[in-house]
Amino acid sequence: MAAAAKSVGFLAQFNNSLKRFIFRASAFNQMGLYHDDCLYETADIQEALRRVPQSVLDERNFRAQRALQLSLTKSILPKDQWISYEEDREKGRYLQPYLSEVIKERKEMEEWNKK
Repeated sequence: MAAAAKSVGFLAQFNNSLKRFIFRASAFNQMGLYHDDCLYETADIQEALRRVPQSVLDERNFRAQRALQLSLTKSILPKDQWISYEEDREKGRYLQPYLSEVIKERKEMEEWNKK
Protein backbone atom coordinates (compact mmCIF):
# COMPACT_ATOMS: atom_id res chain seq x y z
CA MET A 1 0.00 0.00 0.00
CA ALA A 2 2.80 2.42 0.90
CA ALA A 3 4.64 1.57 -2.32
CA ALA A 4 1.55 2.48 -4.35
CA ALA A 5 1.26 5.82 -2.55
CA LYS A 6 4.95 6.51 -3.19
CA SER A 7 4.45 5.64 -6.84
CA VAL A 8 1.51 8.02 -7.14
CA GLY A 9 3.52 10.78 -5.46
CA PHE A 10 6.42 10.19 -7.81
CA LEU A 11 4.15 10.29 -10.85
CA ALA A 12 2.53 13.53 -9.70
CA GLN A 13 5.96 15.09 -9.13
CA PHE A 14 7.17 13.85 -12.53
CA ASN A 15 4.02 15.18 -14.21
CA ASN A 16 4.54 18.60 -12.60
CA SER A 17 8.21 18.64 -13.66
CA LEU A 18 7.23 17.72 -17.20
CA LYS A 19 4.65 20.52 -17.31
CA ARG A 20 7.27 23.01 -16.10
CA PHE A 21 9.74 21.81 -18.72
CA ILE A 22 7.19 22.17 -21.52
CA PHE A 23 6.20 25.61 -20.23
CA ARG A 24 9.82 26.80 -20.34
CA ALA A 25 10.53 25.13 -23.69
CA SER A 26 7.58 26.84 -25.37
CA ALA A 27 9.24 30.23 -24.72
CA PHE A 28 5.90 32.06 -24.83
CA ASN A 29 6.59 33.20 -21.28
CA GLN A 30 9.70 35.01 -22.54
CA MET A 31 7.41 37.16 -24.68
CA GLY A 32 5.01 37.84 -21.81
CA LEU A 33 2.21 35.60 -23.07
CA TYR A 34 -0.13 33.53 -20.92
CA HIS A 35 -1.51 30.10 -21.78
CA ASP A 36 -4.86 31.41 -23.04
CA ASP A 37 -3.17 34.08 -25.16
CA CYS A 38 -1.82 31.31 -27.39
CA LEU A 39 -5.00 29.35 -28.04
CA TYR A 40 -6.05 28.72 -31.64
CA GLU A 41 -9.09 30.93 -32.22
CA THR A 42 -11.99 28.65 -33.01
CA ALA A 43 -15.61 29.79 -32.98
CA ASP A 44 -15.85 28.78 -29.31
CA ILE A 45 -12.76 30.82 -28.40
CA GLN A 46 -14.07 33.84 -30.31
CA GLU A 47 -17.40 33.66 -28.46
CA ALA A 48 -15.60 33.33 -25.12
CA LEU A 49 -13.45 36.36 -26.00
CA ARG A 50 -16.62 38.30 -26.76
CA ARG A 51 -17.84 37.57 -23.22
CA VAL A 52 -14.73 38.53 -21.22
CA PRO A 53 -14.63 41.95 -19.57
CA GLN A 54 -13.12 44.71 -21.69
CA SER A 55 -10.20 45.22 -19.30
CA VAL A 56 -9.16 41.55 -19.68
CA LEU A 57 -9.46 41.84 -23.45
CA ASP A 58 -7.35 45.02 -23.44
CA GLU A 59 -4.63 43.29 -21.40
CA ARG A 60 -4.70 40.33 -23.82
CA ASN A 61 -4.40 42.64 -26.82
CA PHE A 62 -1.48 44.47 -25.21
CA ARG A 63 0.36 41.19 -24.60
CA ALA A 64 -0.29 40.10 -28.20
CA GLN A 65 0.97 43.42 -29.62
CA ARG A 66 4.07 43.31 -27.43
CA ALA A 67 4.78 39.71 -28.47
CA LEU A 68 4.36 40.65 -32.13
CA GLN A 69 6.80 43.54 -31.71
CA LEU A 70 9.30 41.28 -29.96
CA SER A 71 8.94 38.72 -32.74
CA LEU A 72 9.55 41.34 -35.41
CA THR A 73 12.69 42.55 -33.67
CA LYS A 74 13.76 38.95 -32.91
CA SER A 75 14.14 39.69 -29.22
CA ILE A 76 12.62 38.69 -25.89
CA LEU A 77 11.62 40.53 -22.74
CA PRO A 78 14.13 41.14 -19.96
CA LYS A 79 14.19 38.15 -17.62
CA ASP A 80 12.49 40.04 -14.79
CA GLN A 81 9.41 40.51 -17.02
CA TRP A 82 9.02 36.85 -18.02
CA ILE A 83 5.84 35.08 -16.96
CA SER A 84 6.59 32.49 -14.26
CA TYR A 85 5.03 29.04 -14.26
CA GLU A 86 3.12 29.84 -11.08
CA GLU A 87 1.83 33.14 -12.48
CA ASP A 88 0.72 31.38 -15.66
CA ARG A 89 -1.16 28.75 -13.63
CA GLU A 90 -2.79 31.49 -11.53
CA LYS A 91 -3.62 34.15 -14.15
CA GLY A 92 -2.98 32.47 -17.49
CA ARG A 93 -6.22 30.50 -17.65
CA TYR A 94 -8.44 33.60 -17.65
CA LEU A 95 -10.53 32.39 -20.61
CA GLN A 96 -11.34 28.90 -19.28
CA PRO A 97 -14.52 29.74 -17.30
CA TYR A 98 -16.00 31.54 -20.30
CA LEU A 99 -14.85 28.84 -22.69
CA SER A 100 -16.36 26.01 -20.66
CA GLU A 101 -19.65 27.94 -20.54
CA VAL A 102 -19.61 28.46 -24.33
CA ILE A 103 -18.85 24.79 -24.98
CA LYS A 104 -21.59 23.70 -22.59
CA GLU A 105 -24.09 25.99 -24.34
CA ARG A 106 -23.02 24.77 -27.79
CA LYS A 107 -23.42 21.14 -26.78
CA GLU A 108 -26.80 21.88 -25.27
CA MET A 109 -27.85 23.64 -28.48
CA GLU A 110 -26.68 20.65 -30.53
CA GLU A 111 -28.78 18.37 -28.33
CA TRP A 112 -31.83 20.55 -28.81
CA ASN A 113 -31.30 20.63 -32.58
CA LYS A 114 -31.19 16.81 -32.70
CA LYS A 115 -34.76 16.57 -31.42
